[in-house]
Amino acid sequence: MTPEPAFLLHKRPYRETSALVELLTLHHGRVRAVAQGVQRPGSRSRGRLQPFAPLHVTWVGEGELKRLRLMESRGAVALLAGEGLLCGLYANELLARVLPVELPVAEVFAFYTSLLEALPRPDSRAGALRCLEFSLLEALDAAPRFIDAEGGELDPQARYVYDAASCAFRPGQPGLDGRTLRLLAAGDWAAPGLAGPAKAVARAALAPLLGARPLRSRELMRQLAERRRGGSH
Repeated sequence: MTPEPAFLLHKRPYRETSALVELLTLHHGRVRAVAQGVQRPGSRSRGRLQPFAPLHVTWVGEGELKRLRLMESRGAVALLAGEGLLCGLYANELLARVLPVELPVAEVFAFYTSLLEALPRPDSRAGALRCLEFSLLEALDAAPRFIDAEGGELDPQARYVYDAASCAFRPGQPGLDGRTLRLLAAGDWAAPGLAGPAKAVARAALAPLLGARPLRSRELMRQLAERRRGGSH
């Protein structure tokens, strides 16, 4: 096969010197594979197989679990720290949890690549994360529809809550006002005043896909926020 652009989403030890990996690839979406010998001391592949490092990979195997054959670097790893690192870990955990195996998601791959470029800049993180989340929802046919649950237009003066069954909105409190939801429908999630509502809508739409098990990265973000609040007193 032609070497495939990829990023590592998750890695865990497998047997004595190998690892089970989850990759996000350009043309094949999420791929599960065994990276043989990558845990061996002195393995050249060990240093390449890191989160946020752009890779070229090839694999063999007809089943769901592949075997990596080629693994080469195709650029510098994104250097992330603090909140930027936690946002990157959240993106990796989200994609590994929600994406079906081998569903082609080229747009998600593109937005993930853009996210890694944005994460070192605090003012760019929220917008880039929302773009990734909404592209993921689109790929899974679960994107919010900015209409009411009966298919009508949203009343700018009314308040609405997200309805997972219809992927639309129904009147409810406290909810979001129809005017804000109409602005979100235009896709400018980074506009002033829309960051919080965009995050709330994305979280509500993703919740049915994630199920009851919480994301570890969200808990780490909450702990970081609490430490910051404690340090400000």
